[in-house]
Order: sequence, then structure tokens, then C-alpha cells
Amino acid sequence: MLLSLQNGMHSMERRLGADLMVVPRGYERRAESALLRGEPSSFYLNKDILLKISQIKGIEQCSPQFFLTSLNDACCSLPVQMIGFDPDTDFVVQPWISTVYNENLSDGQLIVGSEIDINHNNTLIFFRDTYQVAAHLDKTATGLDTSIFMNMNTMRSMLNGARGVGYAFDSPNLPDPDKMISTALLRIDKDYDLDEMALSVLSALPEASLAIPKQMMRGIASSLNALTSFLYISVFGLWLFAALLLSTVFFGSINERKKEFAIYRVLGMTRKKLFLLVMNEATLVSLFGSVIGIVLASLGVFPFSTAIGDKLNLPYINPDTRNVLLVLSFSLALPAALGPLGAIFSAFKISKAETYLVMREGE
Repeated sequence: MLLSLQNGMHSMERRLGADLMVVPRGYERRAESALLRGEPSSFYLNKDILLKISQIKGIEQCSPQFFLTSLNDACCSLPVQMIGFDPDTDFVVQPWISTVYNENLSDGQLIVGSEIDINHNNTLIFFRDTYQVAAHLDKTATGLDTSIFMNMNTMRSMLNGARGVGYAFDSPNLPDPDKMISTALLRIDKDYDLDEMALSVLSALPEASLAIPKQMMRGIASSLNALTSFLYISVFGLWLFAALLLSTVFFGSINERKKEFAIYRVLGMTRKKLFLLVMNEATLVSLFGSVIGIVLASLGVFPFSTAIGDKLNLPYINPDTRNVLLVLSFSLALPAALGPLGAIFSAFKISKAETYLVMREGE
């Protein structure tokens, strides 16, 4: 679970990409919800804002995006957040797309998030028009997993289709990618302070607000750090409890079987062999317990990983096979070693006990 949470955080850091997001005033929360939780949202700014942004010193890159929300109706395959981006200026979406699709995204093609289901023809229908799905993106554990990406020409085509089926946009702000944008993604020059640049952007753009991905990350990182600390403390406490419990159990078990072990000695078993017999038994019991624990934990974690991520409300991505095998190996080896360590005192004590006294005990 810890690895899954760490993977989710690293994925989110890579995918959010921009230092600042310019959005209409009052829409910061909706922008964050669209990015982090995939809640479909549409909001618009006049495209002239891009000219104002270009005049602000310290902005290295600026790229607009246009948001549209599909309908939960017969005209559309599913209600999702659709994001149009400008391939000529984009520095956030295309590097991510290039990991699964090496060609330029053509007009009429869509790139879909990992949680979007598509039909066997690799197509989706929006506003009664059919669009080809070029690729499925890797999971990010953010709202981007339930979003669909396209270039601006495809977005224009989709808007025309929306108007054709009578999609009721909020008047008078009829969205038009040639005149409006939803957000401008900004990358700040590394020589400039992010907080100071945020103030500069806000003063230059009184009609806009800012969503700051790094601030989103700080809030999530804070929650993750608190949860991680709790889990580490819990794990340490459980291991300590397990060590004490095993020591007590083995001590009690061996103490009850003293006469059995004395008979082994009478039959000729050496002290060393008796010690090894007890240690081997402790190893087998611990190993068996480890296997049962791993199976039960796996049944609780792997099939319900999506539900766990939803309940935690944190980015959650299962680790790759190699890391899973490493965790499983560690989870098998450590308890298997803990049992013999818990039994070593009892094994040493019983191997050194005087056979005659043990046999006469209780008479």
C-alpha cells in the first residue's frame, strides 16, 4: 500500500506538468476537481488573455486548453471531461501521450485516459459523431484517467456536433476555441520565484485566478506523509507484537512438551539435534504462517486497489511486478526468520535441561 501511494504521488508530479494554471476568477476549485478527481467541468476565458500573458516577464512557456463536458445521453458514449490542447505550444499533454503513441495526433482522433472503456472498434461516439481512439494513456491516479484529449481542430468539430444536437451552452458565453480558452498552463523560468510570479500574473490578469499544481501537491503530500507515518508506526508495532507473541507461544508450547523432548534424549538424540529439531519446527510454523498471511493480505489489497484509492482519496497506483515480488519475498522471509528468533531461547533451554529431572518432574 505504501508503494502504491508513493507511485501515485510520483505519477501526479509528472503529469500535472505546469507551474501555474490560469482559470476564470472563482473557478480554482473546479479546476482542481477536474484534474485530481475527474469531475467534468467547463469554464471559459477570453482568448485575448494569452496576449497579456505573453507580456509578463518570467513566463517560459504558455499553452491554452479548452474544456468541454459530454452528456449522459444517447448522443454520447459516456459523460466525461474532454480537453482540447494546442499541439504547437503544448508542453504537458504531448510528452505524456508520446509514451503510448509516437505519431502526431490527427484531426478526429482521441487519446483517452486509462479508466475510459472503449468498444471493440476502438471508437467513441460524442454528440452522435464517431471518433477514432488512437491510444489509451497510462494510469496516473488523477482525474486525467477519466478525461479525453484531442487537438483543437477535433474540439471544434465536436462543438459543431454538440450544437447540432441542441447542446444547451450557457448564454451569452457560447464557447468557441477560436475566441475562448478554459485555462492557460504556464511554465515559469527557473530563475524566477514561483510565488512572486503568481502575484505578477494575478496583478496583470484581474479577470482571472490561479490554480497552482504545486500547492495541490503539497496538500496531498501532507495527507500522504501523515498516512505513511501512521502505517510505518503500525507496521513496527505489529512486528514487535508478533515477536513477543511468538516468543511466548513457543515458550509455552515447548514447556508443555518437556517430557516429549526428554524421551527423545533417552532414545539417543543429542542436545544439538534436539536444539535443531525445535528450531526447524519453529521455522516451518513461521513459514506456513507467512504464506497464509501473504495470501490473505493479497486477497485484501490487490482485488480492491481501486476501492482503497477511492476511500483514501489519494493517488494510488499498484507497483510493478518486480516491486511486488520484492515485497512478497520480504514478507515471506522476515516472519520466517522471526519465528526461529522467538524460539531460540526456549530451544536452547530445553536442549540443556537434565533429562532425569524433566522425566521425574510432577511426580
